[in-house]
Amino acid sequence: MKTHSKVALLLFASNVLIVLLFGGAIYFLLNEYSYVDFYKRLETRATITAKYNLERNNLTNAAIQAIREQHLEKLPQEKEYLFEISNGSNLDEMAKKYHLPIQFLTTIWQNNKANLKLENTLYTGIKYSKENKRYIVIVSADNYYASHHLSFLRNILFGGIFFIIFLIVYQSLYFSKHIFAPIKHITDNVKQISSDNIHLRLEETDNNNEIGELTSTFNDLLNRIETAFETQKNFVSNASHELGTPLTAIIGEADVALIKERKPAEYQEVLQRILQQAERLDQITKSLLFLAQTGYEGKKIIFEVLRADELIWEVKGTIDKLNPPNEIIIDFSLFPDDPKKLTIKGNKQLLHLAIANVLNNACKYSHNKAVSLSIAASNQQVVIIIKDQGVGIPEADIPFIYDPFYRASNTHFFKGYGIGLPLARNIIKQHNGLLSVSSILHAGTTVQIKLPLAPTA
Repeated sequence: MKTHSKVALLLFASNVLIVLLFGGAIYFLLNEYSYVDFYKRLETRATITAKYNLERNNLTNAAIQAIREQHLEKLPQEKEYLFEISNGSNLDEMAKKYHLPIQFLTTIWQNNKANLKLENTLYTGIKYSKENKRYIVIVSADNYYASHHLSFLRNILFGGIFFIIFLIVYQSLYFSKHIFAPIKHITDNVKQISSDNIHLRLEETDNNNEIGELTSTFNDLLNRIETAFETQKNFVSNASHELGTPLTAIIGEADVALIKERKPAEYQEVLQRILQQAERLDQITKSLLFLAQTGYEGKKIIFEVLRADELIWEVKGTIDKLNPPNEIIIDFSLFPDDPKKLTIKGNKQLLHLAIANVLNNACKYSHNKAVSLSIAASNQQVVIIIKDQGVGIPEADIPFIYDPFYRASNTHFFKGYGIGLPLARNIIKQHNGLLSVSSILHAGTTVQIKLPLAPTA
């Protein structure tokens, strides 16, 4: 069953139940009240009957009779019974004479009054005392209100309930259809979106409601998916190119070497070229594997408390060995006074690799010009700032610099695979940090690495 059908059924059932309970409560309460009220009327008539039949003052009796006839309407099938009882000895005789239950008369005698209902006729009896004599006065009548008015009310209620149920059915179907119409519209539009036309988006409205929020959220999801698709497409394209180039070179060199007999020196030269391409292929493969591992958030990494300044000096020492002509200058002008503001929690090897990749890029793309490395700190994080004076990054290329194998359009004359910066960014993200790049073409690039401070004990 679809959701809108469930909602319609739920609205129908709940509203019908409310109407039935309300109508039933009205009928039940009025029905109960009608009998209570009618018994009080009969009791009043029984008292009046006793007074004007047993009082000796004729004027008083006449006045009572006039008031009775003037103000009390004649009830349907109204009857009066008045008889003297001697110590309850003749109750059986009276019960048989007037066709009344003996229990009814006994209750009147014992409790001074009682009520009785026989089919549609109601009886009320009272015990009346006059001049040391005991009388039982009974008045009976048909409950016209219960037999006619309540019947009329019952018919009105049944008719009204059926009419209201009809309205409820219409209302439930109408509201369920119109409430879920925007969702159905969204569903129909989503069905039209596939990998071939993932650029399509749902139409957003200015209404600040749940449907508008759902549409906006789904469009944001499509934006992220489209970005992921494009990234994957670029990755596959670039990876196939980077992996295919050395493989093609290796196969070509081997084919050329096997065409004819060659001198040992020529074979050594071919093997040397094959070795270079194999080493390149090995480096690309290892970089890809490492990049994939660092991008996997579920990978368990051992963290320890480190000093950011000590880590920087170690990275500087490593680069000095690999690239002696570098001109990395460590700037202490932003160095914090409190050494506790330099403690971070992370994996030493991974952070070493990330910072080394950024520094190597700074040296490479600036032709080993001066590279400034400074450390700053706040109460929440350590900031490592690396600034070079290199070729910079074109503005159009900046959105793609974190894509694996992507290289800026002005870096064709520099060796590299476009993996170092994405790898460094993945490592920093694993440490709950942030790596950001700002660059001006032909003026240099600035990289900021922000890492959270280690929690103090």
